[in-house]
Amino acid sequence: MNKAVAIILSVPLFLLSGYTQAQQKGVKKPYSFDNLPVVAKTAFKKDTISILKYGAKNDGRSLNTLSINQAIVACSKKGGGVVVIPEGFWITGPVELKSNVNLHLKKNALLQFTSDFDQYPLVEGNWEGLPQMRNQSPIWANNQENIAITGYGIIDGAGEAWRMVKKEKLTESQWKKLIASGGVVAADKKSWYPSEQSYKASKMKHPGLISNEKDAAYYASIKDFLRPNMVVLNRCKRILLEGVTFQNSPAWNLHPLMSEDLVLRNVHVKNPWYAQNGDGIDIESCKNVLIEDSTFDVGDDGICIKSGRDEAGRKRGLPTENVIVRNSTVYHAHGGFVIGSEMSGGARNIFVSDCTFIGTDIGLRFKTARGRGGVVENIHARNINMKDIPGEAILFDMYYAAVDPVPLTGEKRDAPKVELLPVTAATPVFRKFYINNVVCDGAAKAVFIRGLPEMNISDIYLDNLTIKAKEGLDIQEAKNIRLSDIRLDVDNASPLVSIMNGNAIKLERLMYTNAGLLLDINGNRNSSISLSGTDTTKAKTPVEFGAGVASSVLSIEK
Repeated sequence: MNKAVAIILSVPLFLLSGYTQAQQKGVKKPYSFDNLPVVAKTAFKKDTISILKYGAKNDGRSLNTLSINQAIVACSKKGGGVVVIPEGFWITGPVELKSNVNLHLKKNALLQFTSDFDQYPLVEGNWEGLPQMRNQSPIWANNQENIAITGYGIIDGAGEAWRMVKKEKLTESQWKKLIASGGVVAADKKSWYPSEQSYKASKMKHPGLISNEKDAAYYASIKDFLRPNMVVLNRCKRILLEGVTFQNSPAWNLHPLMSEDLVLRNVHVKNPWYAQNGDGIDIESCKNVLIEDSTFDVGDDGICIKSGRDEAGRKRGLPTENVIVRNSTVYHAHGGFVIGSEMSGGARNIFVSDCTFIGTDIGLRFKTARGRGGVVENIHARNINMKDIPGEAILFDMYYAAVDPVPLTGEKRDAPKVELLPVTAATPVFRKFYINNVVCDGAAKAVFIRGLPEMNISDIYLDNLTIKAKEGLDIQEAKNIRLSDIRLDVDNASPLVSIMNGNAIKLERLMYTNAGLLLDINGNRNSSISLSGTDTTKAKTPVEFGAGVASSVLSIEK
């Protein structure tokens, strides 16, 4: 064995993961793919109650809100069990889950939430990481333990009654049909809203934000706009979602919030691709989560990690941690697996493996912005397959601007202004990402890494990537970045690799078909950039240095 390798193998794992000897005491051994977090399981009594016992009617017209909730309450009071929704078409208003109850949908059961907004009272909730007034979620639970939604049926949130729609996301005939259905077209003719009330509120800044000067009459005047997330599980423990299809949500589809021990298995999550804020699952400030064998096809981010927004998220101070995502597929989505942008409480110990992203705007998407604060670290991803990615295969961006990741037709965007600002509690941190074994057949750009001048993205390790893309690697304001065994199929790339203000950037064994320019280095804050194990002769021009960049910042080794 090579002596250097032997030395590395003899170093304890906690040292390689950034723990000092002094920190070792009282600190749990860092998680790895060989030492994954443990998620506590649910367990239910076999006692069964049918909603038919409480007068539920399967006629596609009767409102069954009372019947379903009475069955759940009765089951919980008896110590728990299974509440069964039989085969059929069941209309309902909001359903509240209770401790020790498994809400079970039989095959061919459709639980359809009503589009009558009067059935959804206004309640204090949370929207995009901030305390806000919202309409009651179709399915919800607060401070409950040992709860589940299982079975084979479909849960439909009637999202079309709530959502605005962008014209650019529809065909001309679809747009005309939508306008003919009623609602209001925005003044710029680019968006449609379900009602005048919804349109009016859309022009306000954080209209649902809870504040002392707003009274009940104010919130009632914008009620139509305050779309609920479909399933909200707040401060709950031991949760199981299994087998069911969750679709057509008013806003986010699944939203576990400040909860612990969640298992999501063999679930289908669906929204129209044009569904505004139609995320698949947003895991916010949760601990111990397992997502496996599930499929997502949605209108916004597919599988997303969050932990609150800006000062409110930092004050909450609850990171999302100990998350396992495996053996799952994401079709249309803004991102296949995503962290951010509301990650102000932090995120850590995340493990994503053996997943496939087909047609997602971005594959692995990590986003934040100034003002968020929070630390995202110890993020692991491996064995990821991607196909037909319109944007970046892998993206790290600290300039998130709250827009769709891929510009719509005719949309023009300016690059963000780059300026050095002081580091404060509102400065976000991205560090310690480990990504390996990624194959992508088709992307606009292979890898994009963009940090802040005052807080570089750091400690990014990308190994064994095979990516076919229009553009190669773009690294900005980053330090301690290592890319090894990277195979890029980028036709006539110029440059193949772009570095702007990079420090300790290592490119090892970079393989490519051809390039007009292999490496382009710009900026006045570059140092310790190295290229090794790479054939530079296949590029027309191996290296170009921007104005003021000394050639000594780069070392090239065979």
